[in-house]
Amino acid sequence: MAEFPTTARVVIIGGGAIGTSSLYHLAKAGWTDCVLLEKNELTAGSTWHAAGNVPTFSTSWSLMNMQRYSTELYRDLGQAVDYPMNYHVTGSIRLAHSKERMQEFTRACGMGRYQGMDIQMLGVDEIRPRYPFLETHDLQGALYDPHDGDIDPAQMTQALAKGARDLGARILRFTPATGVRREGDEWVVETEKGEIRCEFVVNAAGYYAQRVGEWFRPYGGRRVPMMVMSHQYMLTDEIPELEVWSREGGKKLPLLRDVDTSYYLRQEKYGLNLGPYEKGCKAHWITPDDPMPEDFSFQLYPDDLERLEWYIEDAMARVPILGTAGISKVINGPIPYTPDGNPLIGPMPGVRNAFEACVFTFGIAQAGGAGKVLAEWITEGETEWDMWSCDPRRFTGFVDDDYCIAKGMEVYGHEYAMHFPHHEWPAGRDRRLSSLDSRLRDAGAVMGPYNGWERANWFAKAGDDLGEEATQTWMRDGPWEPRIREECEAVRDGCGVLAISGFTRLKVQGEGARDWLDGLTASRLPSVGRVGLAYFADNRGRIVTEMSVIPRSQDEIDLITAATAQWHDGELLSRQAPDGITVTDHSDEMECLLVTGPKASDVLAGMTDADLSKGWLTRQEAVVAGKACEILRVSFAGELGWEVHCAMQDAPAIWDAVTTAGGKPFGMYALDRLRLEKGYRAWKGDLSTGYSLLEGGLDRFVKLDKPQDFPGKAALLAEKQAGAAKRFVTLIVDAGDADAPYMSTLWHGGQVVGETTSGGWGYRVNASIALGILRADLAVPGTKIEVGIYGERRPAVVQEDQPLWDPANERIRA
Repeated sequence: MAEFPTTARVVIIGGGAIGTSSLYHLAKAGWTDCVLLEKNELTAGSTWHAAGNVPTFSTSWSLMNMQRYSTELYRDLGQAVDYPMNYHVTGSIRLAHSKERMQEFTRACGMGRYQGMDIQMLGVDEIRPRYPFLETHDLQGALYDPHDGDIDPAQMTQALAKGARDLGARILRFTPATGVRREGDEWVVETEKGEIRCEFVVNAAGYYAQRVGEWFRPYGGRRVPMMVMSHQYMLTDEIPELEVWSREGGKKLPLLRDVDTSYYLRQEKYGLNLGPYEKGCKAHWITPDDPMPEDFSFQLYPDDLERLEWYIEDAMARVPILGTAGISKVINGPIPYTPDGNPLIGPMPGVRNAFEACVFTFGIAQAGGAGKVLAEWITEGETEWDMWSCDPRRFTGFVDDDYCIAKGMEVYGHEYAMHFPHHEWPAGRDRRLSSLDSRLRDAGAVMGPYNGWERANWFAKAGDDLGEEATQTWMRDGPWEPRIREECEAVRDGCGVLAISGFTRLKVQGEGARDWLDGLTASRLPSVGRVGLAYFADNRGRIVTEMSVIPRSQDEIDLITAATAQWHDGELLSRQAPDGITVTDHSDEMECLLVTGPKASDVLAGMTDADLSKGWLTRQEAVVAGKACEILRVSFAGELGWEVHCAMQDAPAIWDAVTTAGGKPFGMYALDRLRLEKGYRAWKGDLSTGYSLLEGGLDRFVKLDKPQDFPGKAALLAEKQAGAAKRFVTLIVDAGDADAPYMSTLWHGGQVVGETTSGGWGYRVNASIALGILRADLAVPGTKIEVGIYGERRPAVVQEDQPLWDPANERIRA
């Protein structure tokens, strides 16, 4: 028996599909001095009872990338590591009952084709030739994915484990981790068999991840945002008719998903496997009378088929042969859920050299890609794909157990739901309310959450349809559309006021704070008394984040950034801060009112002692409506305007004064349309690590002549010399009834040549706008391309590299 390892570079806690994939990919990257700890046998937990479906479909670019990579890995894994595996690439059919579902499918189809996958749309008459047992009378069509299939989870996990072992990594079974502690720059992972000192530790503990996460709380950690659902699927007896068809054709049926009804149906030998995601779902281990057991490794919950009765009946009507067979086995096991259903992959918030690769709802489909991503995070400090959709730092301090349970159950019950752009999910709301909340709602605000903060999306009038059904559309038209138009026109012609609650506010202090911060950004910092944008890059020169910089002195700098970036951007700075430099968060202390439009100075003049003649990008201390404020001469709406920053308790008085003086309330939807007309970027849409600062069109903010080195400088210098392969563009689109969503495919000459990063209707220019990234040789004003919008290729024209509205910026500088 090998000697117990007392040191390692990385220790992974958890031996399911995710942990073994992480170990395998670390070893492939050359980090062979790694150890995986499993308290029972490999696959214990969610892995052993998983159904083993391996889809590539997703409407998330990052999740699709991860799942696509998994299918490619699994296809050759058995041969690569010399381990037998049952992996059936059967293809899959997703059924559409509505026009809206077909529109969603066509969008995903375009994304898949961009990633090199031959995903296809099927008409109703094309479905039965692929699935002859199906009733199709009430369908609109389907999506066919030839790469989908199923795999044996245990064999897959063992194959990954063998590959890791063969490369030199260690796996210790029946060796439960019992705790961790920090000694100097090392982690000490405690087990019943001894201690292991390591540089990095990974929480890959599946549905036990929250329990493991508690060990890191004394070192800056937080409660892992998750809950556990009971998921049931059932296997039928063999079906003679299916056996005859399968033997004659020498193949299995495609995996069927009736997403509008919410279940999957898969051939299992000569029977069927039915797995519903029911709205009347059940959470486990959330009450004192149902505590989480110490070990649930190879156990299941009791059968509970009554709550699935409707889904079973619907599936039997859809595939009648299902009703001819008895149920041979029911699997009812725990599956972990985060509040948005996406896993946690990346740095553990608040804890140095600790990572998470846990809470996977679709762990088998995502394990391959997750291992790749986790290994990149550890070995390179950055990932190939922008993985914000899975970054643990997307959930911040407002997330508690009640929120996780409410959102987890909502996600599970709507597992296959369409995520329409104007629909807001109701669970877990009103977590963070500003002091303006009652005033906004009294004015008709339709709210939406931004890092838990409720903001006004738009302002309704009497008679507007506020029912949920009205939001179930991809189209531009809806009860919000005339109101957004009115709000944009008010900002264009008069004065609008917008409450932007929850801005992330960071303060950097200490001797030499300015010089240190200057060494982290590609941009040049503004002088004291000014405001400026700074862009931060990774080592490849790709966009990490954008911050507004407000220097107080050489030793004190204030930063304002997106609400959702709170923990991401805070840690970007705090994890690099040297001794003597502190980074503190003041996000909950202040409120911000954007007062903007050509009459904004008239509205403010009677209530402030501020010098409103001070120019663009200036700041000053002032009194507004009798309250001490800081006002910044900036406006994301692209009009004359000021951000009024004040204490939270003072905001109502300022709001009352501004609205009484003629300021018209407007919401986040209008702001989004206004910023598109100026070409202003939005974080994690237009600004993502999928693009370099130069590809993102941020050249004017990149100061390569700075004497300081900064992350990505060498890469950006090389890219500038060679020329960027892609460029940021603004497009005017003949869009029809729907605007281009994020990651719409750009076409030219029958080839995919780029993608949109955001889109919407511009009410000041009276046109549909898309921002995007396009092949550099086509990023020339006047070039005609096509934009894929929910299945239609709509004509578009590349615009000049300047704002569509007020290109000379005369209005904002007025």
